[in-house]
Amino acid sequence: MNKRNFMNNLELDRNSHIQGSVDKQTSSIFIQSVKQAFIKLSPRTMIKNPIMFVVEIGFVITLFLAVVPDLFGESTVSAGFNIAVSLVLFFTIVFANFAEALAEGRGKAQANSLKQSKGDITANKLQNGQMIQVSASQLKKGDIVVVSQGEMIPGDGEIIKGLASVDESAITGESAPVMKEAGGDFNSVTGGTRVVSDEITVKITCEQGESFLDKMISLVEGAERQKTPNEIALNTVLTSLTIIFLLVVVTLPVFTNYLHFQLDTAILISLLVCLIPTTIGGLLSAIGIAGMDRVTQFNVIAMSGKAVEAAGDINTIILDKTGTITFGNRMAHQLTTVEGIDERELYKWAFVSSLYDETPEGRSVVDFIQNRMGVEDLRKTQGTFVEFKAETRMSGIDLENVSVRKGAVDAVTAWVESKGGKVPSDLQQKANEIAGAGGTPLAVADDDKIYGLIYLKDTVKPGMKERFDELRRMGIKTVMCTGDNPLTAATIAKEAGVDEFIAECKPEDKIQVIKYEQQQGKLVAMTGDGTNDAPALAQADVGLAMNSGTSAAKEAANMVDLDSDPTKIIEVVSIGKQLLMTRGALTTFSIANDIAKYFAIIPAMFTLAIPQMEALNVMKLNSPLSAVLSALIFNAVIIPLLIPLAMKGIAYKPMSSNALLRKNLFIYGLGGVLVPFIGIKAIDLLLSFVM
Repeated sequence: MNKRNFMNNLELDRNSHIQGSVDKQTSSIFIQSVKQAFIKLSPRTMIKNPIMFVVEIGFVITLFLAVVPDLFGESTVSAGFNIAVSLVLFFTIVFANFAEALAEGRGKAQANSLKQSKGDITANKLQNGQMIQVSASQLKKGDIVVVSQGEMIPGDGEIIKGLASVDESAITGESAPVMKEAGGDFNSVTGGTRVVSDEITVKITCEQGESFLDKMISLVEGAERQKTPNEIALNTVLTSLTIIFLLVVVTLPVFTNYLHFQLDTAILISLLVCLIPTTIGGLLSAIGIAGMDRVTQFNVIAMSGKAVEAAGDINTIILDKTGTITFGNRMAHQLTTVEGIDERELYKWAFVSSLYDETPEGRSVVDFIQNRMGVEDLRKTQGTFVEFKAETRMSGIDLENVSVRKGAVDAVTAWVESKGGKVPSDLQQKANEIAGAGGTPLAVADDDKIYGLIYLKDTVKPGMKERFDELRRMGIKTVMCTGDNPLTAATIAKEAGVDEFIAECKPEDKIQVIKYEQQQGKLVAMTGDGTNDAPALAQADVGLAMNSGTSAAKEAANMVDLDSDPTKIIEVVSIGKQLLMTRGALTTFSIANDIAKYFAIIPAMFTLAIPQMEALNVMKLNSPLSAVLSALIFNAVIIPLLIPLAMKGIAYKPMSSNALLRKNLFIYGLGGVLVPFIGIKAIDLLLSFVM
């Protein structure tokens, strides 16, 4: 019992320590954001946000009016009112700057932890056949380094020799090491990760400052964050509205002079600030930064905000079957002979064809056969291994007197026929039976003779059908690409619930599918990890490459998944939609709450000259001055109140676009009208005790 209590207390202490670290980091981010909010008051920074720059100019003018009330003619309001307006405008700007600084602060905190991972690493460089120790910062593209157990990998590269277990927790946060080896699609390594076992020889593939870690640090710090096309378009609309309202307010004194009354400059500035969309203007940048940060929290690095936005507008997703929809560990389940063939013959040639095949499928064939018959003599077989290629869809071995192949049934059949062989009459029937059961049939042959089939069995990942149903409710079409024959592909597609499938798919077929969808005006997303996926990843609007994949794939894509989970494209799409929804909802709220401010400030300005305007004072505010201040204070306070929503994003639930539009118009459109009425009235009641 004492031991159990000790362990429980130890766990509690560990959790308390972790929570304490998180709280300390959060506190540090908050303090830094407050500092940055004041630093950003510089006009050089503020002019990048035209809406808030107008507010800052208004603050400066009212600050002068607080000292010299008659600066623009005889003042009709007290110096105290000018001071109050000036303070409210000042905090409006600070709150907007704080929102942006807080979003940036979260990214910079993550960048600092990545910088610690980078550090200064010593590399064992091979030069003229000798190994010399140099700093990782001196390495150049093309250099060869040797990394042994316990050492850090000095830079991004590809393994050209050896096999090792690599700890990538510094990059991915995942504690379990991953296996990396020369050749294939899992030879890519990232600088800053550690070799846990064995030794590898790595060829550096990037120059200094261009590594994956450098790009991550730059991206999460926001140094290269550029406004997306949608953000620029919205900013243009908001700036245009600001200019229109500025012209209205500037020309307003002409009309008031005609009506024989005067509006004080501070009131005109208050009207302008209430008219322009300051709420969304103050939060727009924070929404974009927070959207990229949410993607990063899923261990996905987006190369630009445009990629995240595009994910929200995706119409079609291209998915590989193996490893994405299925577990991808296709294992030998059964060997089936064709007519006139002895079972031992099939076992023999299937073993020989797989002897040097290092793929999981090839190894499973070897394991399956050696558990059922003696293979010692067969292990001594010498020959030239023929690797699997997407074009041939076969692999095998060339012996002294015979060539042996295993692969897709139609590919092996064509190969045998080209050598003058005959195809067994029951081959296609047995292949269809395997395919109909959801398996993958591989034919085994030597030169002109087919011996039978290897039944490779794969399993659809649990929950995939529900996830594809979710995408369907979003209005997104799913297309499965597989090298399997049409019957196997149809069986897997039906079980998984995808909308369409492409059987016997080659790399160039993926590009054709993407181009076809794009020609229909659709945006396409795709996942991939191999060099052969690179052209399609580059063609897709959203290309999600796996971190475990090749350098070519990662360079072609505009997103990289550090966890190498192909199904994460679904989360990325949801985050993209959440970003667009958050921006749209807060824009709707910002414009809608202007309506309430009109009812507060316009009657207050004109009631004395036009008594009939009192009918618009539906909130029955205390006085014209308290009405102006109430609207202005609400305009400032609503910004920090909406920061959590801008940072976290609006909760997204899969539904049609029309249903989503109706829901958001009801919540943020109607809510944007009603909330200010309540808020302004409450502030006016409080001011009535002060004024």
